[in-house]
Amino acid sequence: MKKARLHRLIRKSHRYLGVVFGIQFLFWTLGGLYFSWTSIKQIRGDDIRKDEPMLLLENSTTSLSQIIGELKTINPVLHIESVKLADVLGRAYYQITYHNGKKVKTQLADAQTGKLHAALTKEEAVAVAESRLNVKASVKKVEYITETDGHHEYREKPLPAFAVTFSGNANTTVYISAEGGTVQSFRNSRWRIFDFLWMLHTMDYANKDNLNNLLLRLFSALGLITIISGFSLYFISYKKKKHINSSLTI
Repeated sequence: MKKARLHRLIRKSHRYLGVVFGIQFLFWTLGGLYFSWTSIKQIRGDDIRKDEPMLLLENSTTSLSQIIGELKTINPVLHIESVKLADVLGRAYYQITYHNGKKVKTQLADAQTGKLHAALTKEEAVAVAESRLNVKASVKKVEYITETDGHHEYREKPLPAFAVTFSGNANTTVYISAEGGTVQSFRNSRWRIFDFLWMLHTMDYANKDNLNNLLLRLFSALGLITIISGFSLYFISYKKKKHINSSLTI
């Protein structure tokens, strides 16, 4: 009687767990299929992206301390976060990232002349985006972004930014940091499908990227219980069937 009760309990548990978690298991499977069958290079837009251009520096470059000194005269600089060299429309620039006491900002400075460069204009942003494409495409629209949320395709990247959308062969939106002057990301339809499936995969419906959220932990643990109950049900049923067959033989 005890074994029969245990058998019924496991069967009921497995049935209800299967109904509740079956949909999520389907989402995980669909996501896994898309991730494994789609080229990550196409998702990232690497197939239409030109490689970073080589930086060509002359022998003489302006002193970095001199540039930072000039920057301090026009903006408050609490501390320097980082300094990088980058190619912006064929010229070498320092990207100086600093904290002004309120937020993190980036300042471009010509590496040769030391002249501070203002944030990119709309025309400059389009030129930067076009310079990084290896296919011919026309500009569909240009947006200036100052804020995003957890569901935006351009998240956790420098703001403000320009979103330059290309049609035709590219069919891609290129995001350029207005202050930094460089491309931050390529976003296309493949990436958007990836992003949606990734949200279902991680079960982080707020920000999409948190792999340690409580819901995912709960479903993972209960999913394991569902699998264990299935194996248990199989072995109990197998033993019961074997016992019945032995009795019939006798």
